[in-house]
Order: sequence, then structure tokens, then C-alpha cells
Amino acid sequence: MANWTNWSGSVRAEPAQLAQPKSLAELQDLVRGAGKVRVVGAGHSFTPLCETDGLLLNLSELEGELVVAPDRKTVTAPAGWSLKRLTRAMWDEGLSLPNQGDVNPQSLAGAIGTGTHGTGRDLGSLSTLVQGVRSVAADGSVVEASRAQNPDLFQGQRLSLGLFGVITAATIDVLPAYRLEERVEKKPLAWVYENFDDLAQRHRHAEFFVFPYADEAIVKTLHPIEAEDTPRGKPSNEEDIFRFCCDMTRAFPFLAGPIQRFMTGASGDVHKVGPAYRIFPSTRNVRFEEMEYELPREAGLPALKAAIAWIRKGRRPVAFPFEFRWAAGDDIWISPFNKGPGASISMHQYAKMPWREVFAAAEPIFRSHGGRPHWGKRHFLSRADVDALYPAVERFRAARRATDPGGKFLNPHLAELFS
Repeated sequence: MANWTNWSGSVRAEPAQLAQPKSLAELQDLVRGAGKVRVVGAGHSFTPLCETDGLLLNLSELEGELVVAPDRKTVTAPAGWSLKRLTRAMWDEGLSLPNQGDVNPQSLAGAIGTGTHGTGRDLGSLSTLVQGVRSVAADGSVVEASRAQNPDLFQGQRLSLGLFGVITAATIDVLPAYRLEERVEKKPLAWVYENFDDLAQRHRHAEFFVFPYADEAIVKTLHPIEAEDTPRGKPSNEEDIFRFCCDMTRAFPFLAGPIQRFMTGASGDVHKVGPAYRIFPSTRNVRFEEMEYELPREAGLPALKAAIAWIRKGRRPVAFPFEFRWAAGDDIWISPFNKGPGASISMHQYAKMPWREVFAAAEPIFRSHGGRPHWGKRHFLSRADVDALYPAVERFRAARRATDPGGKFLNPHLAELFS
């Protein structure tokens, strides 16, 4: 038995075998011979998607290379590559992803398979970029899927939670390489509430972070620009300061308000320009747990205001800020954005502090505003909840059964929702 834990340390597994195949033939043999199979990337999912007592695969060393289409509008990339590795390789080819989230260690397959997204009024999740996939099925065979070839498998694989086979390569939309200008500045929270719509329309990417006990927010915008790169500064000690403040909040919960107002006030403005692949990601070393809900766009700010009021009224010890952003709608079967343009609220808690109870108690606030959770972030949905929230879920389940009738790629968490 091997031991495995996710990034935050809250999900643990003892797989019978932990394998890192280097060739396609080796991967096929492993999958064909296993009773249960799950795949892990960076372990950045907070739900138990990767839990298994069977075979746990990591594809970061699997053979493969980046292939640029003749028209340069798509690339086919190894699905086990991290977004960091992928975007650097694409930059060397004069290409960029249309969008990214704010961390980049996740594997391409993991980001696609959970519906990971960045921010942008008119930009969808990474799942919406997918034009084709190559995967290893339960019997070890290699299967290609696109809108024209195996369309049900393709639709399932666009956001699959790893239930439709082991993706080895994905063909995704790309753009000519571009640079981004990043600006980060403090604003009164009331001003942000009033002006976020305008910010999101004027900038390709706009989001803000707000501690639940602070009256100012940290606003971040990114916008394509043709300009010289700003010099790369010395490593910041902000993460160390933030970790210290989280430890203080854990030790003295009643100080949460003053600590958060101090952290917001001490936050400095940022202005920098650089390659998109380098500007999108931020440093995230302080471990946390996360619950994220995607809501109808018009319900986003009311839900955030309600959640902050609930924390303040109950004087609940929450050490991390909320993150608020927009994303475009899509047509993917179990995507939380498939009802139209969305607002995304990420609620975090320091990993060393109790999180389960506060998340479970906060979830009804987001649900009451029409929210649906990000599949890789903490949620407490039942099968009946999934049925009620996702009208297309039976198509997803039927396609899963057709692809994997023996349930090789299920684990207990996923079987409860999708078997």
C-alpha cells in the first residue's frame, strides 16, 4: 500500500498501487489489469476525487509532446502536463491559453476534468477550450473523441471528473501569445459593490478579494497590452506574513476582525506587465480548504453580501478572504455554468482551522441564491441534489455507463453521485 494526500492534507488514500507510467503501452497494461483506477495530478481538488484503494495513476512523465495545428488555432497537448509546463511550452511556440486560473500546478486533464476556470466576463472554463480528447478506456484500448467522433464520450470528457477513462492528450483552443498588464489596488468595499459591473466590462479579467471582517477589498484586473515587461522584483514575504496572521487567528479567533483589517490595509498596490503564462498564476503556499459556488450572475453580489453578513453576525472565525469573479456560460452536461453567465464565489478557510462545519453551514446561503458547486471544491451535495441541479445529469450517467459498464473509474464519492 502507498500513501497519498492532496495538497491541503484533508484527503488521504492508501492505493494498492501508485504508478507513474512513462509509455502508452505501460499505461494500457496498468489500466487493463486494475480493478479500480483513479488519476491524480497536483492534488489541488479538495473533494475526494482521487481517493482509491486500487490503482492511482500520475501521468506527469507519460511520453508525449506539444503538437501545434497548421492553422495555429489549436494544440494537442499531453494531458498529464502541468499548466505551468504547458503554458511555458506554448509561449515558446508563440501561443497562449485564452484564460487561466490563478495557480498553475494542476495537470491539464485535472483542470479540464473539474471545470477549472479563471475570470472574465466573456471567458469560459478550461473545459470549454476542448475540441478533442484521446483516452485509455477500461479495457486498455485507446479511444479518440470529438464532436464528430464518439460525440457522447466527447461531451462527457469535457468535464468528466475522471469517469470516462484516462485522458492522455487533449486538443484545445489557443491564441497568439500575448502579454498582460496586472493591477492590484485597495478600494472601499461599498465602491467595489457599486462598480464591479463596470470593472468587469472594461477589463478582460476582473476580480476582487475581501476578508469577511474588512471594509475594503483588494481589486485585481488583468488586460492584454503591448508593452515592455516590467522588471521581476525580489521574492515577496507576503505569504509569510499572511501565514503568521492565519496562525494568530487560529490561536485568538476573537482577533479575526482587527487582523483582517490590518492585512487589507497593509496590502500594497501592484502594477506589472509580462507574458500571460507568467502573469496569470499567483503564489499560493499557505494551505487552505475551499468551497466554491457558481451562481447566476445577477445573484453573485447578493449572495456574497449575505455570506459576509452571516459570518459577521455569528462572529465566525474565518481566516481567509472570499474571492469574487465572473465567468461565461457553457453547454457542458454537468458544468455549473451551463445555465448561462455566472458569478463565482470562493470561500476559503485556513487548513489548520475547522472548515467542515463552517462550509456546511454557509452552503445553504449559496444554494438559496441558485448556486451550484465547483466539482473540485468542498460541497455536501447528495444524489438527489445533483438530480435537481443538473437536468442533463442522466445523459452524463448514461454515457458513463456505456463507456465504463463495470465502474472501473468510480470511487465511493463518485459512485454515490453518478453510478
